[in-house]
Amino acid sequence: MKIIFMGTPDFSVGTLKALIEAGHEVTLVVTQPDKPKGRGNVMQCSPVKEAALEYGLPVYQPKKIREPECIDFLKGYEADIIVVIAFGQILPKEILEMPKYGCVNVHASLLPKYRGAAPIQWAVINGEETTGVTTMKMDEGLDTGDMILSVEVPVDRKETGGSLFEKLEKAGANLCVETLAAIETGTAVYTPQNHEQATMTRIIHKKLGFIDFKKSAIEIERMIRGLNPWPSAYTKLNGKILKIWEADVIMSGGDNRPDTGTVVFSGPEGIGIQTGQGILVLKEIQLEGRKRMSAEAFLRGAKVPMGTKFS
Repeated sequence: MKIIFMGTPDFSVGTLKALIEAGHEVTLVVTQPDKPKGRGNVMQCSPVKEAALEYGLPVYQPKKIREPECIDFLKGYEADIIVVIAFGQILPKEILEMPKYGCVNVHASLLPKYRGAAPIQWAVINGEETTGVTTMKMDEGLDTGDMILSVEVPVDRKETGGSLFEKLEKAGANLCVETLAAIETGTAVYTPQNHEQATMTRIIHKKLGFIDFKKSAIEIERMIRGLNPWPSAYTKLNGKILKIWEADVIMSGGDNRPDTGTVVFSGPEGIGIQTGQGILVLKEIQLEGRKRMSAEAFLRGAKVPMGTKFS
């Protein structure tokens, strides 16, 4: 098939490569404009643009894909289908109806659950035991189109947002190739979503990672894993930001609990903090301005005695 590919982050790269390796002809790659990053505000292109340039593919970076000139530009490229995966802009009807087979999206959840942004992180944060990837024919709604194929992926007990990202990226790439084969041979089945079962996810932002120790240890531990590697969960110790990369949970009862956020033990086994329900044991941490390390290693050079209060 002749394909226009639309994507931006790392998650999209595996699918682009899989389509090329499967023998499809990518006539154009559409991705978000370069953006300034870092302290020096150096312009940086998206991972998809980097991959496209490696393959010698033409790249188009519109600020607003809905503009008439953008739509006219796309019409100049032959395509049987448009494949969209984490592009970052909503496509207008004119583009959705432009190619012969329409636009197919690769979405990192088992639709209709977890529509919208950040389905990978929220699957971990919410304690899902299974998630997956779904391909769908796009319509004008947000992840509301008819489903074509899906694949389930188990969520491990210590899964992080980063590790699940890698698993779903590979699953999505394979599923997209399989989906296009079914569309090309006329065997694809389009199944409408049950909109009553749909759930929407919120955008992930840095403030979401600030730990509220009034929540249960289980909830906090899941959040730590879900926000690893970005934006990470954090608290404050003596006025400095302390990122939490890994933690365990000890469920405990009793009426004589200390205030939430209080250190109840500190030693080789980690730093235990009282939460609204249970104890959160910090195992891997990173104090502002220092390297990431085990809690045991951190305690060799710093004291966090019982009774210390985390903000």
